[in-house]
Parts: sequence; structure tokens; C-alpha cells
Amino acid sequence: MSRANEEVEAVLQEYADLIAISGGEGFRARAYEKAARAIGGHPADVAGMGVDGLREIPGVGRSIAAKVVEYLRSGRIGEVERAREEIPAGVRELIAVPTLGPRKAMVLHEELGISSVDQLAEAVRAERLRDLKGFGERTEENILHGIDLLRRAGGGRVLISTAMDEAERIVAALLAVGGCVRCAYAGSLRRMRETIGDIDVLVAAERAGPFMDALAALPDTAEVIAHGGKKTSVRTREGLQVDLRVLPPESWGAGLQYFTGSKAHNIRTRRIAVRRGLKLSEYGLSDAETGRTVASETEEEVYGRLGLPWIPPPLREDRGEIAAGLRGELPELVEERDIRGDLHTHTDLTDGLAPLEDMVAAAAARGYAYYAVTDHAPDLAMQRMTAEKILAQRARLRALDRRHRGMRLLHGTELNIGPDGGLDWPDDFLAGFDVCVASVHSRFDQSPEALTRRIVRACENPHVKILGHPTTRRIGRRPGLDADFDAVFAACARTGTALEVNSHPERLDLCDEDILRAKRYGVRFAIDSDAHSTTHLPYLRYGVGTAQRGWLTADDVINTWPLTRLRRFLAKGRGRA
Repeated sequence: MSRANEEVEAVLQEYADLIAISGGEGFRARAYEKAARAIGGHPADVAGMGVDGLREIPGVGRSIAAKVVEYLRSGRIGEVERAREEIPAGVRELIAVPTLGPRKAMVLHEELGISSVDQLAEAVRAERLRDLKGFGERTEENILHGIDLLRRAGGGRVLISTAMDEAERIVAALLAVGGCVRCAYAGSLRRMRETIGDIDVLVAAERAGPFMDALAALPDTAEVIAHGGKKTSVRTREGLQVDLRVLPPESWGAGLQYFTGSKAHNIRTRRIAVRRGLKLSEYGLSDAETGRTVASETEEEVYGRLGLPWIPPPLREDRGEIAAGLRGELPELVEERDIRGDLHTHTDLTDGLAPLEDMVAAAAARGYAYYAVTDHAPDLAMQRMTAEKILAQRARLRALDRRHRGMRLLHGTELNIGPDGGLDWPDDFLAGFDVCVASVHSRFDQSPEALTRRIVRACENPHVKILGHPTTRRIGRRPGLDADFDAVFAACARTGTALEVNSHPERLDLCDEDILRAKRYGVRFAIDSDAHSTTHLPYLRYGVGTAQRGWLTADDVINTWPLTRLRRFLAKGRGRA
């Protein structure tokens, strides 16, 4: 089951949205948003905490703490219930559309009576919105795109992090059942896709019954959809469908290969089997004429009899991996253990949730050789950053660096790329940082030409060494920038600017397809967590998975390099004006 922290985060964020919809004070909505993020990212479980314990979490005052205690005791918050009653459910549905804010949703409801996403799409197509104040033809285009994003992200699909948490709990529970030889998740989750429709779990055992019963009885199982001898399907409290199959131990490799997919990859492998006079199924690779099994126990064995090396699951998308395998040209993919440090993280000096010392200690516990702190620069006004504050942080970081002998600390900043491509601080000030990440945070509505010039100009600054979350997308919530990214990738290759693979599950930016495109230009990459809390540092696994889907090797990724090589990369080009 999910931690109480996530449940509290969701209800507080909903209340912040309800305040914004009703036209309440902006500072009050922001206070609840900040408290929601703080509780969601808090390392300790808030279940059982009292008001005093909750108030120790940054951003949680007495009033919010009291509401959290009310929720933890009763499963509801009176004020939130009353706010829900005052605001039509249809309006709450509308704010799920990316690019459509709470106040515009309320205007659409009050002026046009729109109370569902379907009604909104119909109104846009009928051009009924463009006469409203604050709306126009471009707004209509953005809303339609947002509806499309919402629908494509819907259909029961969830972020990989949600599915992974659920899958790992289930696998751990089934491994504890007597008679379990092996247990693993498969499907799109094993291939590290960014969103997951359902979870496939496989068990190798002689008897299926105990595992089918165990899955149905798990505390997180909300509904048993089907319960049989070969397959059991349940729905969890998170709304995810989980399909369990129990295989004979001798069929484990064939079953794992089959249920990992993808469908297109499996079609390719079956065709190879047919050409070799074989038949491939979830039970094994067998002789087509005699039915005798020739390979089944391990995936390596199955692929080997097909004349292929073992193909890492993230590559199994029918994007050339079969041909590369036949030629002996599969890449040796980057692994999480290759990552020597994180180059994009935040503290509570800006919008992070944990102090500098806690973030550094958590990074050291991960065994990093180096670690960069990159708080926001002053152009994001809500962060209230100043030169004095960032220099004071540098002094604290240098003092910590002397105490962490096994891990070098780098002082950096995340710069905001302005509408014209300008940055927050002048070059002489930027020269004092070990690493500068530059990212777009606003004005997403510029023309494609302006956006492209803007990003390219930032990359041409000699102090910018990493382009942060390059497309700015938020999965299911905000589309990527409408820029010419081939021109951006070419500029990054020319200027020696690494492209970030942002590991936050809501971003995974660059995505795998963009990585594949960018790699052809010869660019380097940085896989970073963009952590705003100590609990976010492990998100790196999702960035690594995305990088693997983009066929990246360790040498492609700058934060797999030894510190001396990384420093040379970060310093390269700084002499140019």
C-alpha cells in the first residue's frame, strides 16, 4: 500500500486547486501546494504523527498540521469536503487538462456551462471559446492538445514510479510464499516504459494455487477480477491491474521472454524461430516437427538458440535491436551502478524540501564519488535567490566538502533561460560555479523559431554545460516545447553542452525517442535526479532506464566519468567570449 505521505499530498494538492478555482487568495493556495510537496517528499511516514511532529516538516504550519491529523484519523478533511460541494465536479474534471488552469476552468463552466472534458472538446471545435476574455485561437489549440495528452495518458496508465512501487511490493510478498523458485515483474515495466497500463508478474513454481491465493489476499488488493489455475488478475487500491502467471521452473526463461514483450519484438523472434524450424511460446523453444523442447530455462538460452545474444529488456521495442544483435553490435548499456554522481539537485534554499546537509548526507549514503547542488538562480522570482545567498551556500558547501573525503562536492546553479536566451547572472559571476545547468521554466508559448533561438543562445554561453529537462514536458500534464530540437541537438554537439535525461518520473526528459535522435548528433548526456528531497535521489533509476531505452552507453553519459575527466568537460570552452 502507498505511504500515508502520498495520500496526504494528494488531498492537500486537491485543496490547493479548489482554493484556486474558487478565486481564493493565491498565497493560501501556494501554502497548501508547498505543504503537499513537503509531506510527499518527507522521508519519514507521517502516519501516526501528531500536530507537533508534522509542524517540524518545512512548510507545514499549525492549521495545515491539524487538517492532516484530521485526515489521518478519519480519512477526510471537513474543509475539503465543503469546498468540493461548492465547486461542481465538472470543473474539477476540467483542471486535469494540461494547459487549462483552475480559473479558466471556472470561467468555462460559468460562461458556457461546460462541465466535462468531452463538452470542452466539442466547444473548442465549435469555436465557442474564442469570444471569451482571455481565450483565443491559440488557447483553443493548446486546450485541444492538452485534451489529447490527457486521453493518451489515461486509460488506466500510471507513471512508472507508481507501478514500480506496487510491483516490487507484490514480488517481495510472493517470494516469501513456500515453493517459490523465482518471481519477477515483466511486461512494459521491465522494459522501463514511462507509463504502465498493467503489471505482469511471473512466478516459477511447481504448484500455482498458493500464489494465486496469496495475490488475492494481499492487503493492497482491492478487487479480484479473475482467479484461475493459470492466471489470476486483481486490481489494487491504486487502480492498477496486476496479472499473475505461474510457470513450471523449467519454462522460466521462455515465459519471461514472452511476457516481457514487446509484441513487435516477439513477432520478430518468432519469425526467426520459424526460419530455423522452431516454435517459440511462453513454455519454451521447441522443434516444430517433433515438439521437443530445445531451450526454455533461461532467456540467455532462448536467445542463444535463435542466434542472438541476450537482449536487454529496455531495447525490446523492435527499433533495430534484432538486427544489431545478429550483427553482434548491441551496445553495452549504461547501468545505475555506472553513475558516479548527481549533477542536478536542490535544497531548501530555493524550492527543495531538505537542507543542504541532509541532501549531501543522503548522496554520500548512495556511494557517489561527486555530487552537485544546483539551486535556482534569481530569475525565478518566487525563489528569492540573491548573489549573497548563493555565495553563502558555496561557503557552507566547501566546508562540508572538507568533511566528506570520499565524495567531492560541486557547487552549481540551475539557471533560467529567459525569453531571449539570456541567463540570470553575468558571465564573470557564472565563472565561479563548478557546473551550470540551464533550463526553460516559462514562456512556453513562444513561436517555434523563437524557442529554438532561445535555447540555442543559452547553449552557446560557455558556462552552460548541461541543458536541463530540455523539452520541459510533464508526462500527461504538459506537452514538450514546440521547438526545432534537431537544431538544438546540433548546437549542443557544437558547443559541448550535455543534454539532461531528467529522472523525475513526471518528466523523463529527454524521452527515449529524443535520446535516440540526439545521439546521432554526437552529443553527451547527463542522467540527473533533479531531486528536491532526499527521497527523490533514487529516482535516478528511472532516468537510467530511459537512457537504456535510448541505447546510451556509460561513455555517452558525463556523470559516469571519473571526476578529472568530468572537470575537463565542465571547463572546456570557458575561455571563449
